[in-house]
Amino acid sequence: MRPSFHSIYMDLARTLARRSTCRRLGVGTVITSTDFRKVLAVGYNGNATGLHNGCDREEPGNCGCLHSEENAVINCDSPRFIEKIVFVTHLPCVACAKRLINLGNVKAVYYAEDYRLKDSIDLLRQVGIQVQQLVEPRAEPDA
Repeated sequence: MRPSFHSIYMDLARTLARRSTCRRLGVGTVITSTDFRKVLAVGYNGNATGLHNGCDREEPGNCGCLHSEENAVINCDSPRFIEKIVFVTHLPCVACAKRLINLGNVKAVYYAEDYRLKDSIDLLRQVGIQVQQLVEPRAEPDA
């Protein structure tokens, strides 16, 4: 069966998440063109380049790691006028949603797993960005 671009890019985001150095949660992000022909940027959560590959602190939500969306935005050198689609393993937090808004011309954010807070959904939709959870079909157990 031929995989969809949505499936391919979410799989890539999951693979990138495996590079995460955060002890609490591995997250990956892929930014593509709207025709899915180009990967514009990728990111995963972890410490800044050149610093130790680990969290700075043990406090959940304040470990010091850069978020995957944040790293993808930093890595994205496409101009603001280029339309973009974002695939992320987990629903972005509010701060990352704002970063994606400021990236410019993001048309949709697709995510696989919920985040503990869902405030970013309304925030993204307020500015016209489509937000959708991609749910993987579950394999039926053998009878």
